[in-house]
Amino acid sequence: MENTSKQKLHSLDLKNILRALRHRNYRLFFGGQIISLIGSWMQLIALSWLVYRLTDSEFILGLVSFATQIPAFFLSPFAGVFADQKDKRKILIVTQTLFMLQAFLLVGLLAADVITVWMIILLNVMMGLINGFDMTSRQAFVVEMIEDKEDLGNAIALNSMMFNAARLIGPSIAGLIIAYFGEMICFLINGVTYIAVIAALLSMKFKPRDISSVKKDVISNLKEGLKYTMGFPPIRTLIILLGVISLVAMPYMVLMPVFAKDILGGGPDTLGFL
Repeated sequence: MENTSKQKLHSLDLKNILRALRHRNYRLFFGGQIISLIGSWMQLIALSWLVYRLTDSEFILGLVSFATQIPAFFLSPFAGVFADQKDKRKILIVTQTLFMLQAFLLVGLLAADVITVWMIILLNVMMGLINGFDMTSRQAFVVEMIEDKEDLGNAIALNSMMFNAARLIGPSIAGLIIAYFGEMICFLINGVTYIAVIAALLSMKFKPRDISSVKKDVISNLKEGLKYTMGFPPIRTLIILLGVISLVAMPYMVLMPVFAKDILGGGPDTLGFL
């Protein structure tokens, strides 16, 4: 009797932890996104190893990362305004398709043995521009997929879990694949994984609704967002904290190929496990 009660409680706890998955659209998104994120982390590891293998330069590693991040940094506020006034699902279908094409371009360049660092930098600039729209639309889209807003907090928590699970699995797989088959296979796998999230987005069903009843110009929207962010202490504190961590802590990942290869004397499998 006691075991039965414990099993019931365990079942209830699990249902509570995963309750956001009862929403069909979010369930589709979660399934497609986790596959795609694993592929994205595989490409990130493969790309950093490829760049360091080609150049042996810590500076170029930093430059390639900069080329990805700086377009998104400047574009994201404007992309957020754009996403507020458009169908976010359609934006995500376009951005995920462009990400897929970028991955296949890397495959083609490697297969033809014509790839150079400057090609990689240009492709990363392209990725940064796409990511400016994708990141803002994807985060705001979660709100639209959850009909019962009481489940919104759980959906955000599951998103975080999904991201970190992909960050654990993707690099580990990538390290082994690079060691045995080369970087190109990681780019190919990443390109294919985008099919999962695109299919999930196309399968979603929403009730017809007005995207934005009030149209404002871009500058007015930016001012409104900035005023709210800086005027609301909890959000302001989180933004500052995230900015500091992003500036002085997270960039260590850029130098991981250096630690794996030169300091630890390992290969891509070492990088993946690190």
